[in-house]
Amino acid sequence: MPSQEDLKKQVGYKAVDDYVSSGMVVGLGTGSTTYYAVERLGEKLKSGELQDIVAIPTSIRTQKQAEELGIPLVTLGTHPKLDVAIDGADEVDPNCNLIKGGGGALFREKMVEIVSDKFIVIVDESKLTKDNGPGFPVPVEIVPWCHEHTIQKIAALPSCAGCKPQLRMGNCSNNKVDGDEIAVTDNGNYIVDLQFPDPVLNGAEMAKELTNVVGVVEHGLFCGMASVVLIAGSDGFSIKVPK
Repeated sequence: MPSQEDLKKQVGYKAVDDYVSSGMVVGLGTGSTTYYAVERLGEKLKSGELQDIVAIPTSIRTQKQAEELGIPLVTLGTHPKLDVAIDGADEVDPNCNLIKGGGGALFREKMVEIVSDKFIVIVDESKLTKDNGPGFPVPVEIVPWCHEHTIQKIAALPSCAGCKPQLRMGNCSNNKVDGDEIAVTDNGNYIVDLQFPDPVLNGAEMAKELTNVVGVVEHGLFCGMASVVLIAGSDGFSIKVPK
C-alpha cells in the first residue's frame, strides 16, 4: 500500500502531466503536495518535454524551489491571467469547497488562483471531508496592528459563533504551536486559526463576513474556486468536479 508521501507525489506529478502544456502561464501553489507538482514541472522543462512555460509562485519557499529547478518566474503585474494553477488543500468538502492556509500562504494563493482559467486542486484521500470546519481550523490572515481587536471582531461574527480563535505561533507554515514568537507570513502579517466545534454550514456567508472585517487581509475559505479536485488514493486516482 502506498504511503501518504507516495500519494502526494503521484497526484502532484499527474496534475502537471494532465493539465500543463507548452506555452502556458502556470500558478504554483504552496505545500507538501504542491512541492511534487513543482518538481515535475522542473523535470519536464529540463527534459524539453515542456517549453515556453512561465510560472507565478505563491510563497517564498515555492519561489526558491522553482528557481533551483530553473523554472522561469513572472508576476501578476506582467501576467495578470493564468492558464492553470495547481495547489493542494487542507480540506475538501463534497461540493469542492476548500479550506486552505495551513501552510500560511493563503493570501498569495488566492490572488493567483482566482485569476486562473483552471484551478487544479491536488490532494490525497485523507483531505476529503463530509463537512469543512471541525477537522481543520479556518486560517485568517490579519494585519499585525491592533491584532487583538481584529481577533475579537472575528470571534463576534454571527457566522463564527462558537469558534475558538488561536493566534498562530512559531512556524507560519503549519498551524501547530511550535514557538514562542507570533508567526509572520511572507506578507508580514499574522494568522489566526479558527477552530470550530461543529461543521461550517454556510462557508459563503462566513467568507463574506470575514472579508468585511477591517483588519482582515484574507481568509482560507476557497468557495466555488476549484475547477477539478484530483485525488490520489490507495486504489488509484479519482476526480471530483464542483456540483
